[in-house]
Amino acid sequence: MESLARAARESSRLLARLTSEEKNRALLAMADALEAATDALVSANLKDLEVGRSLKLSGAMMDRLALDPARVRSMAGGLREVAALPDPVGRVLDQRTRPNGLKLRKQATPIGVVVIIYESRPNVTADAASLCFKTGNATILRGGKEALNSNRLIAEILVQAGRTVLGERFPAHAIQVVPIADREAIPALLSLTRYVDLCMPRGGEGLIRAVSECSKVPVIKHFKGVCHVYVDREADLAMAEDILFNSKCQRPSTCNAAETLLVDRSVAAAFIPKAAGRLLGKNVEFHADAESLPLIQQGAGDRPVVARLATGTDFDTEYNDYVINVRIVDGVDAAMSHIAEHGSAHSEAIVTANESTARRFLAEVDSAAVYWNASTRFTDGGEFGLGAEIGISTDKLHARGPMGLEELCSYKWIGEGTGQIRA
Repeated sequence: MESLARAARESSRLLARLTSEEKNRALLAMADALEAATDALVSANLKDLEVGRSLKLSGAMMDRLALDPARVRSMAGGLREVAALPDPVGRVLDQRTRPNGLKLRKQATPIGVVVIIYESRPNVTADAASLCFKTGNATILRGGKEALNSNRLIAEILVQAGRTVLGERFPAHAIQVVPIADREAIPALLSLTRYVDLCMPRGGEGLIRAVSECSKVPVIKHFKGVCHVYVDREADLAMAEDILFNSKCQRPSTCNAAETLLVDRSVAAAFIPKAAGRLLGKNVEFHADAESLPLIQQGAGDRPVVARLATGTDFDTEYNDYVINVRIVDGVDAAMSHIAEHGSAHSEAIVTANESTARRFLAEVDSAAVYWNASTRFTDGGEFGLGAEIGISTDKLHARGPMGLEELCSYKWIGEGTGQIRA
């Protein structure tokens, strides 16, 4: 691990030499190379899917692990999007000239060496590597053992493509995959504060907590996505139904999918039966409070429905599946109190026609993304126009929400003088 990290540190210095044009040429070549290697990537991924089955991964995890030609094209498209984005390195964030003539400039710089630790999702290998490369950061990628074949091949393709177009100017260790699945590799790697600048874990709550507890380098965290949709007493109920259905069912395995529906008591009888009936079209399971259960049963009619009384831990659970909590509340204050107690500071939505109520919700709910009359599913780097995201942060320092190129930069002060000395 020390050898890996030292090589990454050396490469990070060499990456600083590359121009924006060189980085973009390399990224476009990487995208072409991924598409050209589609058959090889799908073949390598089949081996990983066998491993996933042997590990008895859930259906959601197997879906994240799988690669097919469409997902390879999507990975390549992500690299092209990153190439098309402005290079944030070198941006002047602030500048001033002091009375003594000293010129000071605050300028965006790469962070240095970034470790990405993640589960399944081979596309993260390409997304993370491309974003880090564009911002001049060396990347060390540590995927799960279930995706080792896919991850290794993706990284090899990216490096080879970069070296083909840039030759020796492309640092050989700019993109590295940890070659072993040994669990002890993570604490060993994250103890190397001399070489590693930042760690970003992506995956389940257990993984992120384990990384945070063992790391000696800074960690940007996103423990889980317990996201809420609150239907206010002044909501357009047809709009609310569409937003809820999209937030829960468009892709329930993602961290920005809604896990809890909160409904104002005054509209519960009108809204919950219709909403439940629509969700049943996707066989959604309901964990509900005592007031909501009969309304869900009413919406089901003669259809079978899985609905039970919510337990104490349900409202704190990220399901990543077709399961939703339902609770009736007395107005926006009760909804915000519930979110403050049970939320994970990820994404929350209010559906209402009352601007004053909405503005309160937007101001007082302390989450990375808060929506008025829109789905929680928009919390995504691509949807925010950031290009392929490297992750979503629920921290408050350095980065919050979807993280793109700008969040992979630090800064330094540059002083230009003519012989000034301090009195």
